[in-house]
Amino acid sequence: MATMTSLIGLINKIQRACTVLGDHGGEGLSLWEALPSVAVVGGQSSGKSSVLESVVGRDFLPRGSGIVTRRPLVLQLHKTDDGQEYAEFLHLPRKRFSDFAAVRKEIADETDRITGRTKQISNIPIQLSIYSPNVVNLTLIDLPGLTKVAVEGQPESIVEDIENMVRNYVEKPNCIILAISPANQDIATSDAIKLAREVDPAGERTFGVVTKLDLMDKGTNAVDVLEGRSYRLQHPWVGIVNRSQADINKNVDMIVARKKEREYFETSPEYGHLAHKMGSEYLAKLLSQHLEQVIRQKIPSIVALINKTIDELNAELDRIGRPIAVDSGAQLYTILEMCRAFDKVFKEHLDGGRPGGDKIYGVFDHQLPAALKKLPFDRHLALKNVQRVVTEADGYQPHLIAPEQGYRRLIDGSISYFKGPAEASVDAVHFVLKELVRKSIAATEELKRFPTLSNDIATAANESLERFREESRKTVLRLVDMESSYLTVEFFRKIHLEPEKNPNAPNAPNAPNRGAPPVDNYTDNHLRKIGSNVNAYIMMVCDTLKNSIPKAVVYCQVREAKRSLLNRFYVQVGRKEKEKLGAMLDEDPALMEKRAQLAKRLELYKQARDDIDSVAWK
Repeated sequence: MATMTSLIGLINKIQRACTVLGDHGGEGLSLWEALPSVAVVGGQSSGKSSVLESVVGRDFLPRGSGIVTRRPLVLQLHKTDDGQEYAEFLHLPRKRFSDFAAVRKEIADETDRITGRTKQISNIPIQLSIYSPNVVNLTLIDLPGLTKVAVEGQPESIVEDIENMVRNYVEKPNCIILAISPANQDIATSDAIKLAREVDPAGERTFGVVTKLDLMDKGTNAVDVLEGRSYRLQHPWVGIVNRSQADINKNVDMIVARKKEREYFETSPEYGHLAHKMGSEYLAKLLSQHLEQVIRQKIPSIVALINKTIDELNAELDRIGRPIAVDSGAQLYTILEMCRAFDKVFKEHLDGGRPGGDKIYGVFDHQLPAALKKLPFDRHLALKNVQRVVTEADGYQPHLIAPEQGYRRLIDGSISYFKGPAEASVDAVHFVLKELVRKSIAATEELKRFPTLSNDIATAANESLERFREESRKTVLRLVDMESSYLTVEFFRKIHLEPEKNPNAPNAPNAPNRGAPPVDNYTDNHLRKIGSNVNAYIMMVCDTLKNSIPKAVVYCQVREAKRSLLNRFYVQVGRKEKEKLGAMLDEDPALMEKRAQLAKRLELYKQARDDIDSVAWK
């Protein structure tokens, strides 16, 4: 079987590693919650610091009035066999303190480093390890003393803040509560017992400690408390006699103080029958034995939690990506994989697998028809404008039969209006595609770790879209120009065969002088007929372009974006040297830091699992 020393020492090691990586009790993170520990709880001036110093056998804690303990102190005790005695802080690795007055100063300085020289508190713990032949293997967490009122220099919320910090520790099911109450105070009003009763109503995790027994009024004692009659716990109450203020002023050695404490209980008429289970030495052994038992009971659940967390960390590392190999082949492969991942997401947007591609259909179904309806054909084909164009088209020679040049000029002028909506459609689809590129890069999980590569892909994709837009613009303008370059003759032949509704019109059956010069043809009705004919032809062209423009835009822009958005980029990447490939895979520093932290945590959990396996089941 594993020894008590090895199990508690192992837990101490894991707790130190948790604190280094931020998995500490102040944040309530999972591994710390699973590791049993002893939280020291008491009101201000309850003798909490004196109890800890008695357990350690050294005078090492800051003293003073008000709130002295303003940050949790994780105190790990290691029993040594070589007679050496020293202390180490986690925030000062490889520095040993053999002078415990210096330890006291460092605790105060480190507290001020976080809280400033104020009376504020912080839940960021200080971790201190003490190696000594005069201690038992044990982990204690010294918490700020509970208080009822804020003093000058403290915020009004200090009472609640301290209680919340203490509660955050003692609520955890694996926390052993060391509730300290002074003997000269009614146990029913003890701050520590009140809080312990709330979080541990059955008293299964609570050890009661009564201090200042030697300061009780004559004729009174705490036997009822110590024997569990005043307030029953599952574990025995322990009485402590702290050093007097005079002893503290005289710097009486703690080992000497322990001896005086033993003598007090052995010679006390009230507590003599309890002497064998009183005092700081007994308390330390009792807590150490109980902690070892709890650790052994919790090993299966701790291992199960560690395995679960290892799986979660591996999954998270897979999600954000493992470190990139340094050879150019692997780097090129990674870049191409990132490009393929982006391209897949981009195509999903276009094909409806993700939202956004439907906006292209909206351009064709709503935006283009609306723009076509707004074209100023009514103004262009107004009576006066038709008259002006037809008249100008004849020059000095009036037309003989029909104003063909006038028709052509009116049609050309009308068709030119289609260029605006055609180009607007090209631009609208272009902006949709650019937005889809941006969304696709943001939605490609694999790319999030490579901001430089993301920018390079975005730049290359947008450059391709610009080329596609230019080709699409040329194509749709050609479609418009084609409508101007060759008119549909059949349309006008049918118009020529239709009879004039106006009996005075030149082509009417009874119209006088049918072959007369065209001066008589410039009647309002005839001009309106010309405008109406041109408008009918333009509407036919409009219907044609309403169908052909979307086809051209899709062919030149959407289709090419799906087929060859990154083709040029692939060629460029293939020509790059190793150093430039590495620069493209320059990761986000925050992501690199996150991966490093995940890797450290993963190593911590794996090492903890291996250590527990090697120690707990021997």
